[in-house]
Amino acid sequence: MADTKWDGLQRETLAVRLAVERSQYGENSEALYLTSGYVQPGAEISARRFAGEEEGYTYGRSSNPTVTSFEQRLAALEGAQACLATASGMSAIMLMCFSLLKAGDHVIISQSMFGSSLKLISSEFGRFGVETSIVPQTDLAAWKAAIRPGVTRLLFAETPTNPLSEVCDIAALAELAHNAGALLAVDNCFASPALQRPIEFGADIVMHSGTKYLDGQGRVLAGALCASERMVATQFLPVQKNSGMVLSPFNAWIVLKGLETLDLRMKAQSALTLELAQWLEAHPAVARVYYPGLASHPQHALAMKQMNGCGGAVLSFDVKAGNPEQARARAFHVLDSMRVLSLCTNLGDTKTLCAHPASTSHGKLSEAQRQAAGIGQGLIRVAVGLEHPKDVRDDLARGLNTLDSI
Repeated sequence: MADTKWDGLQRETLAVRLAVERSQYGENSEALYLTSGYVQPGAEISARRFAGEEEGYTYGRSSNPTVTSFEQRLAALEGAQACLATASGMSAIMLMCFSLLKAGDHVIISQSMFGSSLKLISSEFGRFGVETSIVPQTDLAAWKAAIRPGVTRLLFAETPTNPLSEVCDIAALAELAHNAGALLAVDNCFASPALQRPIEFGADIVMHSGTKYLDGQGRVLAGALCASERMVATQFLPVQKNSGMVLSPFNAWIVLKGLETLDLRMKAQSALTLELAQWLEAHPAVARVYYPGLASHPQHALAMKQMNGCGGAVLSFDVKAGNPEQARARAFHVLDSMRVLSLCTNLGDTKTLCAHPASTSHGKLSEAQRQAAGIGQGLIRVAVGLEHPKDVRDDLARGLNTLDSI
């Protein structure tokens, strides 16, 4: 960020102000630049721009002013030097791995990560000779034991995790990675920079699915990688230009505007989620609630330290059941009894979204993998929106209060 006028401003201000310069028309809301190409002022300047010797826009697969605004704003919110936007969160992970890894390299990831992240790294990149160790999320000793000196290139953690909200110690993992000559990447999707900024704890890369809280209203797909200026410019950007894993200007504009309300939404939704978690914890039909904001959460103190005293806007709970078959039937009953809340696998919306992870987001995993990750058939994930809390409770109670009937 070369423009010094942004220096010293608070994150809340940067979230609504930081962008590329206004056009000659003086628009107050950031412009949406829908173009695939850019007319060059002259052949010599064009040559320098395409050679990377001079700043300037050349082609939509390389850069776009609207996308640049989103990248600059998110980098500032994360406290990163630079950011590169991608078409989705999964494409951000793909770009990171393509840019940093080669055959024979080793990666360590948590067994509690999002199912598609696990499959992409362990299975798809495994076909090209990248080796993966999968360890328990909160077991620091297991992370350390998995390191292969001179071979381990990347530690990749998601905190809090999807869907059990397990929290890892970012600073401790960063120290492990750096002592081994490796990098630490953190998926910050659940917390967002409004609650958690992994770079402040030593992370090298922050990955985002902008589809979630950065947008905040479930409208578009988007992804991003935040890192040092050198890493973005010399490792991520060349691969992105050649692969085409770019964010569309329209989607960038939507998420750019979503960032303006991120801080307010995350604080409000976190407060509503804590209230719901406390209600669920006291419900006789609920076996367990998973939410970092609860004092009963095993990593509660760590979460409060890393997440600015908030637990985020996603919780999960297990319905009481005698066996997996009954648990699945009871979870489905709760979900099918809803009249207001949405049965939807996305999260980060202003609308409360409920899902059954074992049959949706983690359905691609084997039963053994799901069990290792603690994802049972009776687990329901709730991404809390901005409805009145009584209406959310009443809609879930409709199913929970009638479980004995099935």
